[in-house]
Amino acid sequence: MRICLHGYVSGKVQGVSFRQCTAEQAERLDLDGWVRNLADGRVEVLAEGDEAHVRELAAWLEQGPSQARVDGVELEEQPLQGVVGFIVRR
Repeated sequence: MRICLHGYVSGKVQGVSFRQCTAEQAERLDLDGWVRNLADGRVEVLAEGDEAHVRELAAWLEQGPSQARVDGVELEEQPLQGVVGFIVRR
């Protein structure tokens, strides 16, 4: 079953390759979606695909790459968006 999660990651998540590492994890898990930095210092992410794989990415977001410090992750399930591929938005 495919699901879509959208949300925000807060903490020291900019300037630590968070977006690139998230994209690499998503591609490894064959997920669709995107990730981007926000002006308030958070990272926004949307991921859709196989439920188990989306949940695996959600668990990875709790830690992020080694240079990051994740203080919080807020994710909500949403209707499928129909995106294809996973990109880093600028």
